[in-house]
Amino acid sequence: MKIAFFTDCYLDLTGGITTTINAQKTELENRGHTVYVFSSSYPRSAEEKTELAKHNIFPVPSCKFLFRGLTPIARRPAIIEKWIYEQHPEIKDFDIFYIHYEAGCSIAGLRLAYQFNIPSVQVMHGREDMGEQNIIPRGFRSLVAISLNLFHELYLPHRTKIHRDHYLANNTASVNMWRLMVNHANCADLVITPSAHFRQKLIHYGVKRRVEVVPNGVLDRLFVKNLKPKTFVPNREDLHIVWHSRISAEKRMMPFLRALSRIPDGYRLDIYGGGGDYYRARRYARFHDMNVIFHGNTDYEAVYHRILESHLDVLVSYNFDTFGTTLIEAESAGVPVMFVDPDMKEIVPHGGYILANSPSPDDMAKSIQQIINRPEMIHEMSKVMLDHRDEVRVSHTVDRLEEIFRELISKNR
Repeated sequence: MKIAFFTDCYLDLTGGITTTINAQKTELENRGHTVYVFSSSYPRSAEEKTELAKHNIFPVPSCKFLFRGLTPIARRPAIIEKWIYEQHPEIKDFDIFYIHYEAGCSIAGLRLAYQFNIPSVQVMHGREDMGEQNIIPRGFRSLVAISLNLFHELYLPHRTKIHRDHYLANNTASVNMWRLMVNHANCADLVITPSAHFRQKLIHYGVKRRVEVVPNGVLDRLFVKNLKPKTFVPNREDLHIVWHSRISAEKRMMPFLRALSRIPDGYRLDIYGGGGDYYRARRYARFHDMNVIFHGNTDYEAVYHRILESHLDVLVSYNFDTFGTTLIEAESAGVPVMFVDPDMKEIVPHGGYILANSPSPDDMAKSIQQIINRPEMIHEMSKVMLDHRDEVRVSHTVDRLEEIFRELISKNR
């Protein structure tokens, strides 16, 4: 098959979407498929573009100065479509368009799929209503959400209306972001979500297309053979905690640091990655003399090896993540996890995690202290993770993707 990815979250970024795209692209190519990735990007030299092209990765026309947080922003879909027509005429002969996210490059992917009569699969990764709430200052949220909606509707039809309610669309900004997400999904031939709980939310707000749950996966080659369950000996070592999510408001780094500041000793936290709260978090940890090490953006495989060396992985976002790729990376390494969002119980096996009673710093601190006081918990949770680790191989994910792609291609023909 010839498969084209269109995404606004890939180049110049770290995080679950980037990791997922890399893992799926690698596995699909290993199976003999041709895979192109079109992505928004920060400015790149001709040499850098040539190097990326060797891997069939192509930066689309993107804004030079305008960006959202740390995310590069593609130019208007019409500009991207014209560029693809000129630079990649071969794209009209591809079999499937596999689209991630809901901004300029992704919109262009949906429109081109329609123009070329190519089946489209839209992956709905995340809660853009909560993302907007965490990124945009309070007084501007409604204005930004309405503006994004108007921009989106210039290029894709908005036939589904969202009304304010007491569930998730409880303010003007949320209503507009759900409207954008739902109408974007309804423009594809088929929709994929990584979790059942997010699938239900999308259907609740009006997604009419068929929605399949296809969990993310971890590269098979990263799986270390013959791993033993973790052990933790408090009198000889600190509880080694690893963080490898974005350092940002929606991932709640600052509340987690406040939680650790309530624990006098017995832990060590290694933080990998960057984000909007990076320097704020460093200042806080230094001021409180905490046993925290910031490593910055680090090669993915190097981070994975650090996960293997840890006792506990953490993901403390709340009412935001739809999957949490960091959780399955920990599972593949046999490492227990702590989280605060009950929705995440769907992602990893029961017995392999500790769920804090609430997202508050006090309750997170109690959960960490509980593990320090009962070190045998690490061994018990690690054993459960190892028993289920084969379930999160990306090869299983791609098995399902191939089935979906072939079904759509067959129907289209």
